Amino acid sequence: MQARKLDLSVAVVDKARFPRDKLCGGLVTGRCAKALRDIFGLEVTHELFDTNRNFEFFLNGRNLGQLRDVPELHLTMRRDLDFKLLDLACRTGVADYTGHRVQKIDYARNLVFLSDDKVLSYGCLIGADGVNSQVAATIFGQSFDPKRIGFALEIESPAPPDPLTHPVRIDFGAADWGYGWAFPKRDSTTIGIGGLHHRNPDMKQKLQAYLAQLAPGHDCKVKGHFLPFGNATRRPGRGNVLLVGDAAGLVDPITGEGIGHAIQSGAKAAEATARALREGQPQLASRYHKAATRPIRQAIAQARLLRPLIFAARLQPFFERTFRESTRLKRDYMRLLSGEMEYTDVLLGTAKRLPTAFWRYSRTR
Repeated sequence: MQARKLDLSVAVVDKARFPRDKLCGGLVTGRCAKALRDIFGLEVTHELFDTNRNFEFFLNGRNLGQLRDVPELHLTMRRDLDFKLLDLACRTGVADYTGHRVQKIDYARNLVFLSDDKVLSYGCLIGADGVNSQVAATIFGQSFDPKRIGFALEIESPAPPDPLTHPVRIDFGAADWGYGWAFPKRDSTTIGIGGLHHRNPDMKQKLQAYLAQLAPGHDCKVKGHFLPFGNATRRPGRGNVLLVGDAAGLVDPITGEGIGHAIQSGAKAAEATARALREGQPQLASRYHKAATRPIRQAIAQARLLRPLIFAARLQPFFERTFRESTRLKRDYMRLLSGEMEYTDVLLGTAKRLPTAFWRYSRTR
């Protein structure tokens, strides 16, 4: 979309025909909503989104408290949202090659060979093909590090009676170094768990235990997918090939947010491409890295510093008591999700409050 605004010729290629299902909780943060509005001109309306302002938190099944009237968060189904975004892009003149599988990429000649004998040439190739990125695997040998990647399982269960007031649920510890979620929507409740892949060889059993609490007796189809949270690639491209979104590992390791980062990095990749093509492609990947992924990568690195305070087993008793007793911490978490607070603010606040919190915790043990 941004590339068309910059008067570039654009083709979108995907093996799937849209609309298609995609594993994703579908939580749209305030930051993501702003990106949808700024880049796609898409407002948050009831057509695609359910807005919720109620949250509840748990740790290993124990209630950590609820929040009412938090900053607005929006819930959507990726099947519907992605189809809408594709339609908006095609209306601007993007050539639609969805339903076409990539057979081979010839980087030396800037050619993409498709399964039906079609061949596309490019000045810049943007890999927005997810965690199992064919583009990333071709230029770097593998798309991700299996020891650092996450994995998630998810179902769609029946919708609650009143999804707009039913709280969004986050369960820390439902998976090792991860969490569970239950996102109420108008037609279903998206329930899933995700955590670091190498720490959860029994993820299916953990999902069944989680569903026994929230959706006993379910017979819903289980979807599974890798998640690149906290595994941002050091080199989001090479030459005139760029990686964006999940393909570049741009997923928040605490909140799991990826949609907003994908939209923002995609727009920055388009802007870097437009400038580079005007100037004869000088240092395209380097320019994109500095302009787009560095700020997002910095936020992800800061989140990785905080992640042990939430997910490390030896610190969970401290996290449980502190989070349960602090409305401020819960609201900071929600402000982080809504885009009203950045990780820099969270780190500074944590550094100030952590010594006192540890002291209070140690006195009561």
